[in-house]
This record gives sequence, C-alpha cells and structure tokens, in this order.
Amino acid sequence: MPEIVIEARSAAISKAVKVKRILPFRLRRMVGAFIFMDHAGPIIEIPAQPSTLDVLPHPHIGLSTVSYLFGGQVTHRDSLGVEQIIRPGEVNWMTAGSGIAHSERFEDPSALTGGLEMIQTWVALPEQDEEASPSFNNYTPGQLPVFTDKGVWMRLIAGNAYGLNNDVKTNSPLFYLHVNLQQGATFALPKEHTERGFYIVKGSIEVSGITYTDGKMLVFSKGDDPVIIAKENTTLMLLGGEPLGERFIWWNFVSSRKERIEQAKEDWKQGRIILPPNDNKEFVPLPDDRSKPAGSSPKPEPLS
Repeated sequence: MPEIVIEARSAAISKAVKVKRILPFRLRRMVGAFIFMDHAGPIIEIPAQPSTLDVLPHPHIGLSTVSYLFGGQVTHRDSLGVEQIIRPGEVNWMTAGSGIAHSERFEDPSALTGGLEMIQTWVALPEQDEEASPSFNNYTPGQLPVFTDKGVWMRLIAGNAYGLNNDVKTNSPLFYLHVNLQQGATFALPKEHTERGFYIVKGSIEVSGITYTDGKMLVFSKGDDPVIIAKENTTLMLLGGEPLGERFIWWNFVSSRKERIEQAKEDWKQGRIILPPNDNKEFVPLPDDRSKPAGSSPKPEPLS
C-alpha cells in the first residue's frame, strides 16, 4: 500500500495555462530531492494569441528546474543568455543555484497544433550546492537511454534506476523516468532508492487491489515493493531518491535557510537577479508577501 496518495490540485502559471500541481503537498512536501511537480495540459485548443500561454521572466534560487514535454514546444531564455527550444522527449535542466531568471514562451503556433503537454519538476540542491553558479543543459532523446520489455517502454530522464544511467548532471542521488505501460502490463519500482513515487499522467493502474486514476501520485516507503498493474494503456512519471532534509519554499525560491528566502525577495525587487538579456522587456514582479512566513504553503503560486 502507498504511504500517501496525493491528488493534483489546480494552479495557474500564466494567463491561459492552468496546471495540475502535485508537489509540494501539505502532508508530503518532497519525494527525495523533488520539491515541486506541475503537469501542464494537454492543451488542445490553443488560444488565438499563443502569447497568453507565456510565462514571463521570473527568478529562482536553490534548485534545478527540469522541463519535459510530451507535446508542443516552448522557447526557454535565461539570465545566462541561453535560448533553447524544448521539444518532446528532451530534457532541459536549469540549475538556479545562487540565482537565475528565465522565461518560457510559446512563439511558434504551428508547433502547438497537436496540443501542448509538459511536466516540470524542481529538484532541491544539497546545502553545499545551493549557492553554486547558475547553469543550463539541454539533453536530446538520443542521450537518454530507453528500455523496453513486454508491455513496458521507459526512458531514463535523470539519475539511475533498473541498471540504467545517463550523462544528465545531477547534484544528489535520484531517479526520474517516463514510463509507458500497455494494458495488462506489470511493473515494479526501483529498489535502490530510499524515497520513491510515481505520478499517473494518463490511464489507470492497480496496486494491492485498488485502482488509481490519472492525476494522482503514489508515494511508497523503502522496502515496500508494490506490483503495479496497468488497467489500460498508461503513462507514469517515476521519481525519488535520497532525502536532503528540510527545505523552505516561497514563490519560486527554495532554500535550507529562511533568511536566504528573504534575501532572494529583496534581490528580485532590487534587480540584482539579472533578466534574460534577450527577453528583458517585461517580468513578473515580486508578489505581495501578505506576511506569509517562508516555509509555509507556497503562496503566491510558484511559476514554472
């Protein structure tokens, strides 16, 4: 049986994009180093003005953002001057470290005709890496190993699991996989990690005689090795790893220290976190604090 079942909640990250927010959850803030997970889409009816989908330049500290698309494409720009189009099956891994700003723009309507669907996670950094220099890497599908078995297809996005590994640079022991199961297929979680869970993107599965449908995350304790049975063709995102300890989160900032969150707020207000040089005409201002203490439920809504 799962330790906890998390039901995705609705959140808005731009004028036209509402997402299913899975992490953080009040009863389970992290799974391994993963402290945030959003599922955007599928958005089939693209607005007449695709720019209403855009997420304007906004800041991050103390984490890596990991973007993975099932459909459509998005243009990433950041403070380092990186401009990268993200396409399905690729991994965009941006490490904020001491501070970075980035935007996500939907500039090619023709690339959205089949619909837009994206998963974004945040991976908290170990304390010794929280103030590392920002960096960005894009990994193509050819760099991400794929394994197939009867009724099972899976791609390792990052970390190590099931004997698979790749060159995606991570800062702590973790695993992150995209898994497709055909109806009737059985599957098990990797055993080598302390914290493990999976999110049902679409379809449904059965564990211990109970059926779980899309929009739910199941988290399991170490030593609990469930048999996962696909009730229909199903897509899962598996994630987890080793715990890093307590983290505070406020808006787009993550840190092991409350005072660092306060500094990040002031840095963004004072313009000390540089905007993307090729996307610096607008940005998301620091939201109202409303005396919400760092480390409480993330209000205002974090952006991707």
